[in-house]
Amino acid sequence: MKPALREQILTIIAEIPAGRVTTYGRIAAMTDGGTPRLVARALRDLPEGHDLPWFRVITASRRLADHPGAVEQRARLVSEGVLFDGGGRVASEILWP
Repeated sequence: MKPALREQILTIIAEIPAGRVTTYGRIAAMTDGGTPRLVARALRDLPEGHDLPWFRVITASRRLADHPGAVEQRARLVSEGVLFDGGGRVASEILWP
């Protein structure tokens, strides 16, 4: 991945407000040539100890992606007041931007 694209992705993730979520696709659409998979890759490659709100990025179906950090992701979102319905989806009203 080009460093400029990675920087765009990380900058966008840093801007997601608490209590809101966005999708891999929405982030990709805000970049110059990004794709949802590249957004996922940028998140996967984050170094330990970073302070980006990675947990605010979800799938287009408004669910958490299936990954090892999903339990922690859900807990962090719930602590910010994000609610999940019976199908594990968040309300479309909290999608950012």
